[in-house]
Amino acid sequence: MARLEDLPLRSDLRGRTPYGAPQLHVPVALNVNENTHRIPEEVAVEIIERLAGAVLDINRYPDREFLSLRTALANYLDANLTAANIWAANGSNEVLQHIFQAFGGPGRSSIGFDPTYSMYGLIAQGTGTSYIDAPRRDRYELTPEHVRAEILKHKPNIVMLCSPNNPTGNSFTDSSVIKILNQFKGLVVIDEAYIDFSKDESWLSVLKDFPNLIITQTLSKAYAMAGLRIGILYASREIIAVLNKIKPPYNINGLSQETAVKKLLQSTMPTQVRKILVERNKLIEALSKCEFVEKIYPSDANFILIKVDDANFRYQQFIENGVVVRNRSNQPLCENCLRISIGTKEETEQIIELLKTFNNAEKSIIYR
Repeated sequence: MARLEDLPLRSDLRGRTPYGAPQLHVPVALNVNENTHRIPEEVAVEIIERLAGAVLDINRYPDREFLSLRTALANYLDANLTAANIWAANGSNEVLQHIFQAFGGPGRSSIGFDPTYSMYGLIAQGTGTSYIDAPRRDRYELTPEHVRAEILKHKPNIVMLCSPNNPTGNSFTDSSVIKILNQFKGLVVIDEAYIDFSKDESWLSVLKDFPNLIITQTLSKAYAMAGLRIGILYASREIIAVLNKIKPPYNINGLSQETAVKKLLQSTMPTQVRKILVERNKLIEALSKCEFVEKIYPSDANFILIKVDDANFRYQQFIENGVVVRNRSNQPLCENCLRISIGTKEETEQIIELLKTFNNAEKSIIYR
């Protein structure tokens, strides 16, 4: 049997680890920032009816340019964009992969500002693109001066800006982004996976003013379609044309396309977002009363990052009580930090009651 050492594996992949979010079967999963609200039953029935017709055609390949989906997104957003400004892929990670394939590659580099979305580095290196982990400042802030200094130092081809940022939950200021866009001549990617939970507006309104700007979003968070695996990208017609040259054909299956179009036509997203924000505020209030919580970071997303006395211990407490959150202590500047996704009203009430027991428990009794 061949050993891994004997196979022609790329040297830069040796020793690397895969994406690490635990897949645990527990009653309450609050670790991967999904929309925890299921779609309404009446919407589900309408989607099933639409799929009944689509299933008859699954012997055929789907629309490889997903024009109906792109048109539905353009109509839904009403942001002076057409289908020609919109791209999609099999989840946001494939969207990012297309960007790195087209504009990165061997001899080119990208830069992100840690702590941020951990897949940037994995996807970049998978395409042979060097990835630079530039540190954020205290309180996870990024000033245009700091970003400019890192760009001048490393001279990347692609700048990755996650806003609201994962896992910290904070957003870039308007002035910071405008300065970066004006000063940097390479590609600027603003990842807006959590923008629908934010007090700030999307950067879609200035997309046509900056030909080097790409905005990525997803149907997995606010739109409650994580299971469909559809990521979205907005850019100039020229960038979309380039991406079409390198993407695999038929990368979004027909049933996912049909479901997404129907869900967009019957949008329940604004109502669900309002519910999530209510639960976010309730959870923040409860966490503020916990003695073991040392800091609650401001959040514009559907999750909260908290600094606790002992993240490994508190994480285990959650697990032993049927709840999984995300321990982010392995990320830069996130020592003893947990990230908690916002759940349903029932899940939030369960977490709040659980937090009360954590406050009263002796660490020596529970910790193993």
